[in-house]
Amino acid sequence: MKNLLAHSFMDMPLRLQLRDNPAAAADRPSSRRGLPAAMCACVVLMVGMVAAINLAVPMLAASDLHPSASALIWIVDTYVVFFACLVIPGGAAGDRFGRKGVLLTGLALFAAGALLSAIAPNVPFLLAGRAITGIGAAAVLPNTLAVLLHAVPAERKGVTIATWASMTGIGGVVGNVGGGAVLAGGSWRWLFAAAVPLSLVLVALVARIAPVSPRHDRPLSPLGAVLLVCASVALLLGIVEGPEAGWTSPIVLAGFAGAVVLFALWTFVELKAGHPLLDPRLFRVPALRSACLGMTTIFFGMFALFYVNASFLQYGKGFSVLLTGLGIIPLTVPVILGARHAGRLVQRVGVDATVAIAFVFCGCGLIGLSTSDTSTPYPVYAAWLVVTGIGVTAALPTLSAAISGSLPPAQAGVGAGLQATTREFGSALGVAVIGTVLTGRFVAALPSGIRSDHDPHTVAQALAAAPGRSPEVISAFVTAASTALRVIGASVLVLGALAVLQSRLSRNTK
Repeated sequence: MKNLLAHSFMDMPLRLQLRDNPAAAADRPSSRRGLPAAMCACVVLMVGMVAAINLAVPMLAASDLHPSASALIWIVDTYVVFFACLVIPGGAAGDRFGRKGVLLTGLALFAAGALLSAIAPNVPFLLAGRAITGIGAAAVLPNTLAVLLHAVPAERKGVTIATWASMTGIGGVVGNVGGGAVLAGGSWRWLFAAAVPLSLVLVALVARIAPVSPRHDRPLSPLGAVLLVCASVALLLGIVEGPEAGWTSPIVLAGFAGAVVLFALWTFVELKAGHPLLDPRLFRVPALRSACLGMTTIFFGMFALFYVNASFLQYGKGFSVLLTGLGIIPLTVPVILGARHAGRLVQRVGVDATVAIAFVFCGCGLIGLSTSDTSTPYPVYAAWLVVTGIGVTAALPTLSAAISGSLPPAQAGVGAGLQATTREFGSALGVAVIGTVLTGRFVAALPSGIRSDHDPHTVAQALAAAPGRSPEVISAFVTAASTALRVIGASVLVLGALAVLQSRLSRNTK
């Protein structure tokens, strides 16, 4: 479900080096045969963790950590925020310090963060572990492809890119199915514990078979990266803390105000930098703005759905965690079977019409899912997942091509980094928004006796406070989930319309 043009993570200096010295990529025959499998496994692990954590939310809510509703959202989002904001610096660091070394460092950080998460005695330690794993993932993802493209001969680069890109989609499926299987053992800690040996095995494989690629004196912008992370965290802080702290509380107002100031400072720093990691001037291009908004919106809707789906199927439908992991698969069927046909649709009806169709399917699919309750047969729920998946299938390759096509070839690497950032930021924003709506509506839908006596903000808190009234608690959650999905579906339709309108206006003014 990720973009099919991620090959552009390889920057222009590397492209020139390989063009001028083809032998550099072709002098490693048999010793590198396992390299594609190792790099693809790294990608599957990084992406799979994004999806798998949603399955653990009900377990985390009922755990001895006793997380609040906002803490649950942060447990999911912290990894994604650091992943999103640091993926471009991660690629730049690989250029500067060596791709193999940065890749190994990223895997080691991922393992360390997963271990800290697995043994975390409280929520702050768990959040710290999630942040470390996100930093590690940002170092791993761009450098897996850079290492691969340095190692393979020119005639195999196309196949290598396609294989690598498909792993980003497979990672989501593996995260749901594999995560469900691990969590079926009964503890959320096992999900993080399982990631540790996997990461260490990959460290050993990469250290043994990955080639050392040339370094480039690409300058870094650490201040810009720090400001982008802090601005994103401040924005999500305002969104996530609203239902519990109150929308006019100091922490919420400070979060929103801090986000405005920090994003402004980030813009100023990047405009002044001689070699910005992400040049804000790029967004002067209308076609790029609309495509980035569209990409952010699609992942906003998808990951909002992932967050609610895991809890709805477990609480509302009584599915086991393994069945819940399998339950999202209908969404991926159109992506797997139909992605190669998206280009034909673009040729037939045009880019704007294809994107509009994609948003209609995605938004209406989410609204259709909002009509589900405890009595809805799963095949009906699955059908709406397929509808949503059709929208995702039409949107991703089309928007990826639009982002790449709106920039000159010399900025292809920037375009790919921008795609990664918009995807992951949209994912984080979707979880934050739907989690906020879900919490607020759940509290409002609880019977007044439970609400006034115990003030619960999660299903686990409400069930612990009133164990004899579980049907009422589950009913309140299902009501809240329906409202949240309707809000996300409507948001996808509105934001999608804005993206299409921006695209059409940009074409009319040419």
